[in-house]
Amino acid sequence: MFSKQEAQQLKKEFWTAFGKSFPRKWLLYDTKVKDFSFKFNADNKKAEVSLDIEMKDEVFRNAYYEKIWSLEDILKDFIGDFQKEEYFTLENGKIIAKIWVEKHGVSIFNKNTWQEIFEFFVEKMDGFERFYYEYEDFIKDV
Repeated sequence: MFSKQEAQQLKKEFWTAFGKSFPRKWLLYDTKVKDFSFKFNADNKKAEVSLDIEMKDEVFRNAYYEKIWSLEDILKDFIGDFQKEEYFTLENGKIIAKIWVEKHGVSIFNKNTWQEIFEFFVEKMDGFERFYYEYEDFIKDV
């Protein structure tokens, strides 16, 4: 087990190593849609790439979710099997819509799995981005 400080340092090293291994500008928050963003996440059990739809207004949040959901089969062609939840509760209690892919059996605290996580991140985020750019006009038309 790591101390809190050791864990923070390892996380910092992880994200630095990822940035150096794959130096590219990712879409992430630059979707031109407020509270509609792509995210990387890794913890001690898994890695995740997600699309988080975080609008406070449930009508708009659901409208964007339904747009993505209407393209389900196409999205699957870009990123493979994925999970989705229209009412996903974050740790802070906030409700968002979320679409994500996970890779289990890896850990941000195990340097031996970092390359596997990096490759997963690149493959899945690239798929999310290509999907978004191809269907951006349709998705934004809410």
